[in-house]
Amino acid sequence: MSDIVQKLWGFCHVLRHDGIDYGDYIEQLTYLLFLKMADERGVELPKDCDWPTLYKQTGTALTDHYVDVLRTLGKQKG
Repeated sequence: MSDIVQKLWGFCHVLRHDGIDYGDYIEQLTYLLFLKMADERGVELPKDCDWPTLYKQTGTALTDHYVDVLRTLGKQKG
């Protein structure tokens, strides 16, 4: 098993032990992968909704910004 897969499963076990349901963390990982892939492929996203902006955040500021990003993107067409 590759190192990245082992890390991902490690994070999943942590989330599961913290009481987060499988479906919930898969959903969040999917959103994060979308943001990362959009950045790598040069997809234009609304201001402050891109991976670099999210990546700069830490702690509760990261959580708050992530929620704002999802709300903003959820209102977009497409």
